[in-house]
Amino acid sequence: MTSRIHILSDHVANQIAAGEVIERPSSVIKELIENSLDAGATRIEIDIEKGGLQLIRIRDNGNGITKDDLLLALNRHATSKIKSADDLSSITTLGFRGEALASIAAVSRLILQSKTNDQSSGWSVQVNGSDVNATVSPVGHPDGTTIEVRDLFFNVPARRKFLRTEKTEFSQIDDMIKCFALNYFLVDILLRHNKRDVRRFLPAQTELEKEKRIAAICGQPFLEQALYLEADTQNLKVSGWVTQPTYSRSQADQQYFYMNGRLIRDKLISHAVRQAYQDVMYHGRHAAYVLFLTVNPEMVDVNVHPTKREVRFRESRQVHDFLAHTIKQVVAQCEPSTIENTVETRAQSYLPPYTTQPLFQHHAHHEIREQVDAYAALHESVDAEVLTLEKPDMPKLGFAVAQLHGIYVVAQNEQGIILVDMHAAHERILYEQFKSALAENKIESQQLLMPISVILNDKEVRLVEDCQNIFSELGFVIESSSENSIVVRQVPALLQAADIEKLVRDVIADFIEYENSERIRENMHAVLATMSCHRAVRAHRHLTLFEMNALLRDIESTERSGQCCHGRPTWVQLSLADLDKFFLRGR
Repeated sequence: MTSRIHILSDHVANQIAAGEVIERPSSVIKELIENSLDAGATRIEIDIEKGGLQLIRIRDNGNGITKDDLLLALNRHATSKIKSADDLSSITTLGFRGEALASIAAVSRLILQSKTNDQSSGWSVQVNGSDVNATVSPVGHPDGTTIEVRDLFFNVPARRKFLRTEKTEFSQIDDMIKCFALNYFLVDILLRHNKRDVRRFLPAQTELEKEKRIAAICGQPFLEQALYLEADTQNLKVSGWVTQPTYSRSQADQQYFYMNGRLIRDKLISHAVRQAYQDVMYHGRHAAYVLFLTVNPEMVDVNVHPTKREVRFRESRQVHDFLAHTIKQVVAQCEPSTIENTVETRAQSYLPPYTTQPLFQHHAHHEIREQVDAYAALHESVDAEVLTLEKPDMPKLGFAVAQLHGIYVVAQNEQGIILVDMHAAHERILYEQFKSALAENKIESQQLLMPISVILNDKEVRLVEDCQNIFSELGFVIESSSENSIVVRQVPALLQAADIEKLVRDVIADFIEYENSERIRENMHAVLATMSCHRAVRAHRHLTLFEMNALLRDIESTERSGQCCHGRPTWVQLSLADLDKFFLRGR
């Protein structure tokens, strides 16, 4: 009987293996650049033609490959990076599997040329797909290595049909080059496409040069909104840039995370970042960042994916919490930046019509002066018995002047004017108060003079019955009165003025979304955000001057007060220079 099971030929096996590593031209470039960096290269030139389908050539000034190792380097699982299984537990190089060159050679016409500094000449070897009888010949070549890949997938037409247009493939390559340039600042990188210089990243040694490279890749707005961070523990260190919540993206297209020099995409990391921004990022938006994590190689397994895109951390919870805490601390300290760039454009395109209505400038100035004097007098009366103090500076957000359309508070400070979205700001203040009270198990409850009955469906009533402990932690006392109704007897003291029925319905809706009590507890901050939104001062409510100033002082003393719970800005600063641009002063 003829056997139905047989051993694949080496050529077919190599082509199948190539499919795991080489997906498209950018995959080739990734593997070859990693080899160049592992070889200590400080200059890498990349030439491509037709989006990499016709030609890919990588030239570096690294350590090179000796004549005796040249042919061996083209075999599967041939590597200089590891020698035994024990080495897999502490990998410090980008490449190590020994599959890249063999995989590329199996699906292209490949020429490998190299010279080490102790050899008098370079050596070359050429392989055409299934050609296994290649020979080594001398060639003039500087120290380093050149790998030329032509006609990618020429012998695997089914794979070639799945490649995109030249423009799309080039875009993938361009993105790949940027990923390396963001991490290896000291490496000189040149990219040519169809014999035309496209990108050149000169070595960046100073902080200014590094920032210039970041701006060239991520854009100047990223850099202007970036917050630098650096933190370390016993075996973890992170540094890099995260952007302010106001600089968010509709897609996760500016998220670069490097672990020990390796760009990775990891769900654990993504979740840690989302958790750090959860209080300040508008829903559906994505943070932007360039972060570098240094970790003991023995704490991470990088051998879990053929392309080395994914890793597995031994202490995943520790890594997650370290990153989330570090980023959250930095984001909490950021404030809305002043309005720039658009001011001059608006002033040129719009000049308000002249009006003869009286202005309130002198009255407002006098009122502000009174507030400053009163503030100083209060300060001096409190501390006079301790020591003689100079008159205090004006508070950061200044003093309130007016309320616009029942929505915004206008204040004057030393730099210019402040505009405050009173609902958004109050929402953040309440939210932070709720979080602190919940953490200390001190959410105060207020009994209602008249219990409120709420009609629900049977599913909602069952949820109320099942989550009594959680409602109690949040300051509610709610009882089921029938299969389709509940009675609310107590609510959090901060929420007693809210629309209780609507509030309870929205909290129950949040609970239903999270499905079970465990997930509800994991998302308690989201529930607190819902509660805060209900209590925050509503638009069109008239505030007294005293109330407006109290709001300003609360903003100044509240963490993350620059954004509301949904990520919207709560206040902005317009400097006197900005106002001068509006009115074309000095021109």
